[in-house]
Amino acid sequence: MKHKDEQFEEFKQEQLQKLASRIKQLRIEKGYTSYEYFAYDHNIPRAQYGRYEKGEDLKFSSLLKILNSLNISLEEFFKGM
Repeated sequence: MKHKDEQFEEFKQEQLQKLASRIKQLRIEKGYTSYEYFAYDHNIPRAQYGRYEKGEDLKFSSLLKILNSLNISLEEFFKGM
């Protein structure tokens, strides 16, 4: 049986992967085949944005900046998850 901390860590990683997949999906739908071009066009550090699409932790304010760049609301974003 897993300890609660281990369970939470697994849950967190699963959710971050879902966020990453959703961000990538929306970027591609907006016509950006490269995350680097998207990040550059929207004044987001490319390396940082690349980490977000790989499922690394991100601040809420960073998510809001990405969604603003994608011209999508929080509600619409999470509806697709």
